[in-house]
Amino acid sequence: MKDSIKINRPAFEAFDPSTVESALDDLLSQCREVTKTLSTIVKPTWQSVMTPLDEVHNRLSLYWSPVSHLNSVKNSPELRDVYKVCLPKLSSYYTELGQNSELYSVIKTLRDSEEFESLTVAQKTVINNELRDFELGGVSLPDEKKTRFAELTQELSRIKTEFSDNVLDATNAWELLLPDATRLDGLPASAIAAAKERASKKDQSGYLLNLEFPVVHAVRTFAKDRELRKEITIAFSTRASEKGPHAGKFDNSGHMVDILKYRNEKAKLLGYDSYADLSVVTKMVQSPAEVMSFLIDLGTKAVPQARQELEQLQQFAAKKLGIEKLEAWDVGYASDKLKKELFDLSDEDLKPYFPADKVIPGMFDVVGRLFGLRIARVEGVSVYHEDVACYEIRDGNDMVRGQFYLDNFAREHKRGGAWMDVCATRQRLGDEVQLPIAYLTCNLTPPVGNDPALLTHMEVTTLFHEFGHGLHHMLTQIETAGVSGINGVEWDAVELPSQFLENWCWESESLALISGHYKTGEPLPADLLKKLRDAKNFQSAIQLVRQLEFSMFDMRVHADPAPASAAEIHDILEAVRSEVAVMPALDVQRFQHSFSHIFAGGYAAGYFSYKWAEVLSADAYSRFEEEGVFSETAGTDFLNEVLSVGGSRPALESFVAFRGREPNVDALLKQSGLAA
Repeated sequence: MKDSIKINRPAFEAFDPSTVESALDDLLSQCREVTKTLSTIVKPTWQSVMTPLDEVHNRLSLYWSPVSHLNSVKNSPELRDVYKVCLPKLSSYYTELGQNSELYSVIKTLRDSEEFESLTVAQKTVINNELRDFELGGVSLPDEKKTRFAELTQELSRIKTEFSDNVLDATNAWELLLPDATRLDGLPASAIAAAKERASKKDQSGYLLNLEFPVVHAVRTFAKDRELRKEITIAFSTRASEKGPHAGKFDNSGHMVDILKYRNEKAKLLGYDSYADLSVVTKMVQSPAEVMSFLIDLGTKAVPQARQELEQLQQFAAKKLGIEKLEAWDVGYASDKLKKELFDLSDEDLKPYFPADKVIPGMFDVVGRLFGLRIARVEGVSVYHEDVACYEIRDGNDMVRGQFYLDNFAREHKRGGAWMDVCATRQRLGDEVQLPIAYLTCNLTPPVGNDPALLTHMEVTTLFHEFGHGLHHMLTQIETAGVSGINGVEWDAVELPSQFLENWCWESESLALISGHYKTGEPLPADLLKKLRDAKNFQSAIQLVRQLEFSMFDMRVHADPAPASAAEIHDILEAVRSEVAVMPALDVQRFQHSFSHIFAGGYAAGYFSYKWAEVLSADAYSRFEEEGVFSETAGTDFLNEVLSVGGSRPALESFVAFRGREPNVDALLKQSGLAA
C-alpha cells in the first residue's frame, strides 16, 4: 500500500494579521510542552524523540512560513507591526531550544546508542547536525554567557528586520513624476508606457518613475538624458543611508554596525576568533583563509581582463557617445551601446522574443525534458495576489513531487530581488508524506496594457535561477525534515542547482522552447541567437570582479575585529574596491546600506557561496556539454544524485556521485571567458 500524500497549502484567503500573535503563542506553547516531555526520556529512540520534535516544528513552520512570506511580498502596516511583535517570540523559542542541555543530552544519548547504527543515512545526518547546532546555539556555555547569547540573538533578530524594512521603505519613498515623455527619450516604448500606466494608477498625469529594479535598469540602460540617469542612480545607490534624496530618513548606518558587533560577540562567546570563522563551520570550505585565497585567485585571473574591458568601454564612450569621463550612471548606457556596436545586439532587441507567457511554460518544458517531469497549473488554489499562480510537478510515474507558488512581477509593497523560500518541507508524518511546496519570487518587468510581460534575457536567467532552487527543494525524495530538500545542504553548495539551470538560457535547443515573438510566435531568429551567444561573455570579467567585490567585502566586515562605525565599514568596502573593482563608483555610493543578503539575509560571511557554487555548477554542466544538453542519462543522474538526496549527505559526495570526480575550476574559467 502506497503512502498517501498530504498537501498543506496556506489558506491565504483566511489570513488575518490580528490573529497571528495569539495563534503563534499557542503553537510555541505546544512546542515547549513537547520539548519539555522529550527532555526527560531516558532511553531515546528516533521514534520517541526525533519524530515528535519534527512534527511539532512542522506545525510551527507551516503556520509561520506564509506570515513571513506575506511580510515580504504584500507588506502592510498591520502585518509589519505583528511581524515585529512575533519575531522576538520565535527567536526566543529557538534560542531556548538551542540551549536546552537536557534535550541535547537526550539526542546525544541517542547518537551513542545501539539504535543509531540501524538508522538511515539521512537520520544519522540529522542527529549529527542537531548536535552541532546545539553547540553553535550555546548549549555548552555557562549560564551568564547563555543569557548574553540569547540577548544577542534577540537583538539581531530585531535589527535585521529593521534593516529590511528600511530598504523597502527607502525604495518605496522615491518617485519622480515627469510631465511628459521628453526626458524618457531612448527608453523602449514598453518602459514609457509602463511609466504612464504607473502614474495613471495613482491618479496622476504624466510619467512616474520609481526604484523598482526593472525601472532603474531601463533608465540606466536606455535613457539618453544623462541627468536622469544620474538622478535615478544616486537615488538607488544611496537607499537607506545618510546620503542621497532621503538622507538619514531610513538610515541603516547604525544597524550595520550593531549587526556586525553582535555577530562578532556571539562568535567570541562560542570560542571563535570571528563571525567569519563561525560561519564556515556549516559550509564546505574549511576556513575564511581558504575563502579569501579562492577569491584572490579568481581576482588575479579576472582583474586584468576587467581593466581591458573597462578601457574599451571608456574609449568607446569618449569616441562615439561624447562622454569624456565615464561615471557610474553612464556604465549601463554605454555598455548597451557598445554591445550594439560589437555584436549588433541590444538587450531591448531580445525582449519581444521573451514574453513571460512563452518563457514560463517553455522553462517547464526544458525542466520536463531534463528530468522527466510534467508541470501544470493547479486551479482553484488560494493565492494572495492576482499575479500569483500555483503549479504542480509530476514525475514520469505520474507521482506528485511538489507544488510551488510563482510570483513574478515587481510591485509596490514587495521586497526587491528574487528568491525561493520554503512553504512546506517533504517529510513523513505517520502514514502520510507531506508534499514539498515552495515560494518562487521574482521582480520581473510587469505587463503593460494588453501586452504580455516582455523579459530581458537577464530576467529569463533570473527566473531559471530561482526555479533551480525550487527544484532542489521540491524534487527531494528524503522524508527526514532536517535534510529534506535544501535543508541541511551546506550553504556554499546551495547555489549549485540554481546556477546550473541558468545554462539552459543559452542553448539553441532550449531557447527554441522558451522564446517566441509575442505578436507572431516566430522563434528567436538564427541571427539573433548567434548574436546572443557571441555576446555571452561581453564584460564577463567586469561582472565577475563585481561579485568578488561583494564577496571579499562580506568576508572582511565579518572578520575580527568588527568595524566600529559605518565610516569604517565604508573604508573596508573602498579597500576591497581598490583591489578588485574597475568600474567607477559614486562618491556618495552607499551600496552596503541596502546589502540585505549579508546584513538581513542568510549570506553573512557566505556571499562567496555564489562563486564557490559556480565552480560546481559550471563543472556539473560540462557533463551535458559532453553528452548533450538534453542528455537523458545526465539528467537522470543529476536528479538522483543531487536534487533527490537533499542534505542527507555532504554536497561534495553528491557532486562526485554525479560527475565521477571532484570539481575543477577550469570549467568556470572557460564559461566566464577567462580561459581557452
